[in-house]
Amino acid sequence: MMRYTISTTLTSLLISASAVQAEVPRVMTDFAPAGGLVALVMGDLGAPEVLLDKGANAHDFQLRPSQSAALQDAGLVVWIGPGMTPWLERALKAFPDTAQLRLNELPGTYIQDFGAQDAHDHDHDHDKAHGHDDGHDHDHDHGHDDHAAGAKDHEHDHGGHEGDDAQGQDEHGAGNDGHDHEASHDHDGGHDHAHDEGHEGHSHEGPDPHTWLDPANGALWLDAIAEELSRRDPENAETYVANATAGKALIAATDAANAAKLAPLKDKPFVVFHDAYGYFAGHYGLSVAGAIRPGDASSPGAAHLVELREKAGGQALCLFPEVAHDPKLLTQMAEATGVRVGAPLDPEGVGLTVDRGTYPALLTGLADTLADCLGAN
Repeated sequence: MMRYTISTTLTSLLISASAVQAEVPRVMTDFAPAGGLVALVMGDLGAPEVLLDKGANAHDFQLRPSQSAALQDAGLVVWIGPGMTPWLERALKAFPDTAQLRLNELPGTYIQDFGAQDAHDHDHDHDKAHGHDDGHDHDHDHGHDDHAAGAKDHEHDHGGHEGDDAQGQDEHGAGNDGHDHEASHDHDGGHDHAHDEGHEGHSHEGPDPHTWLDPANGALWLDAIAEELSRRDPENAETYVANATAGKALIAATDAANAAKLAPLKDKPFVVFHDAYGYFAGHYGLSVAGAIRPGDASSPGAAHLVELREKAGGQALCLFPEVAHDPKLLTQMAEATGVRVGAPLDPEGVGLTVDRGTYPALLTGLADTLADCLGAN
C-alpha cells in the first residue's frame, strides 16, 4: 500500500511539474507599441500586461507598488528600451533575474539619429549599418547584459541613458526623473542637455528611440518575440512562430496600404508637435518641416518658434498637434501663419487599447491623419 501511495504521489508531482513547464509565460511590456507586438505573437494563448496606464506619459511614469511587485513575477519583460521608458530600466535593476527583451537593441533593428528623415532602403540599411544579424543572443534570464553585447554591433551607441536617468528616482527605483513634463509626453534617449526651464534635460541629438514607427522594425521584432516565448513555452512554440508569421503578413499589408495612401503626399511639408516622426517620415518619404519641441524633453525657445513660424508660413501645409499634449503653441502658430491644423497624431498609441490590432492601428492612424489634412491641400 505504501509503495502504491508513493508511486501515485510521484506521478502527481510529475504531472504538476509538466503543467507548470507548459504554462504560457506572464509577459509584461512598457507601453502600447511593444504590447501590441507581443499580443500579435501570443494570440489566443494569452495577453501581455502593459505597465503604462492608458493616456499616461511614456517617458516620465511612476510604477505603482503592485506593478513593481509584478515585475518580479514576470516570465518575460518586452520593452522598447531605456531611451523611451527609463523608469522601467530603473525598476528592473531591483530584479536582475527577470528575463527581458529590449527591442531597440536587437540585432538588425534600424536605428537613426534625431532629425534624420531621409527615405531609406531597409534591405540596404539594415545589412550595412547593423549587420542584419539574425543570430540573436537570447539568454536574457539575468538582465540585459546579453543585449548590451549584441547592441555593440550597431552603428549607433545606445549608451548614456543610465546616468542621466538616475537622478530623481524614488527609493524604489521607479520614480520620476526630475523633469517637469506638464502637458507633454517627451522622450529623447537620455542625453545630457540643460535647457531654458531648468529641467534635467535631454538632447535633441543621438539615437532616436521611436523605432517602432518604422514598420520594418516591428516586423523584425515579431520573430525575436516568438523565439523568446518559444524558449519559455516550447509546447506552444509552433503557435508562437505561426502567429509571428501571420503578424508579419498583417504588418506588410498595413505598410502597403499606408505607402499607397501617402505616396501623393511626399512633397507636402508639415509641422509636428515634437520630433518623434523621423522613422515614419523616412520610411514613407515624407517631409517634416519642423517640430514645435525640437527635443523630446525640451521646451522651445523664442528663436526656434520664430524660425519655425516663418518656415511654416512659407512651406508647411499642415500643423499637427499630438495626443495628450497641450496644443496651445501650435494653435498660436496656426493663427499667426494661417496654416491649417490637422487632427492630433498618436505616435505612442496613447489612445489605443492594447490587443492584436494595436500596432497596425497605430501605423494606420498616423497615415490617415496625415492624409486627411495634407491631401486636402
